[in-house]
Amino acid sequence: MSIKAIQKIALFSIVAGSATAISNTYNLSWAQVADTQEVSIQFQAMVGDKAFTCGSSYSNLGIAKSSVTPTDFRFYVSNIGLIDASGMVVPLQLEQDGKWQYQNVALLDFEDKSGSCANGTSETRTQVTGSVPAGDYKGITFMLGVPFNLNHNDATLAPSPLNLTSMWWNWQGGYKFVRIDLENQKMAANDGTQQQGDSHSQYDSHHKGQRHNDQGHDHQGHTQHGAIQGFLIHLGSTGCQMEGNSQQPKFCNHPNTSTFIFSEFNLAENVIVADLAALVSESNLERNEPDTPLGCMSALNDSDCTTIMNNFGIPYQGQPSSEQTFFRIE
Repeated sequence: MSIKAIQKIALFSIVAGSATAISNTYNLSWAQVADTQEVSIQFQAMVGDKAFTCGSSYSNLGIAKSSVTPTDFRFYVSNIGLIDASGMVVPLQLEQDGKWQYQNVALLDFEDKSGSCANGTSETRTQVTGSVPAGDYKGITFMLGVPFNLNHNDATLAPSPLNLTSMWWNWQGGYKFVRIDLENQKMAANDGTQQQGDSHSQYDSHHKGQRHNDQGHDHQGHTQHGAIQGFLIHLGSTGCQMEGNSQQPKFCNHPNTSTFIFSEFNLAENVIVADLAALVSESNLERNEPDTPLGCMSALNDSDCTTIMNNFGIPYQGQPSSEQTFFRIE
């Protein structure tokens, strides 16, 4: 019984228990077997050794040992595959639930609209569900982000979970693959920080027509964040080029997606942790580069993005990334 792969991944070079981030995407075909098994992959948002909860403040973050209150924590994953005993990647066929998962994309949403997360949604999602051929699996791989073929659609017309306008920039930029917003009353934003209101729709159709005051951002990352300054982390594609009168780009110079490979992952026992503290460990959350968007919104030549992109496992400003730190297995 054969497994056809459009492109294979060389897993023999991975150190056991480690995670490798690959900045480009790949495609794998579905294994043609009759027997399947249902699986549930658990995710958890953490801030160091503490679980993320809306309304909680976390201290000693970044190089300035800042205290911050997260107001959002969401991200998209896609192209999920399990690694079998022979080292082959077997794609996970996502459950098409009409809400959290569409085609090969899933939304993880850890905020619950309570406390500081008032601009979010009340429902949360901490797992990805689907099926794979029955077998023995020892590892997992997935991409952080939305595939190019789905990334540049109109969010107001897209199926859920791609209909969240709070997770979308515009046609050209596409989706915010990651949205993590932090409030920090000590934020010493320089006068040159670019700030202005958001032009996006305030209607979010993902949850029965609820209306959200989305303090979102246009593709240049301009923001109006209220009286309390903060640090915003919005990962997405940049340098997306359109041709003629088309609203959809043909390619992006900087896709800013990253593929993660964990060679050791037990479906029954392990959880994939997304760690905010590790992501910002080398960032100063109390300063902002002059004349740049607040925090890191994937813009080029923004020093506030240098270490964050690196910790996502994404090359930035022509420099390769070192080992990612955002995800780990527990």
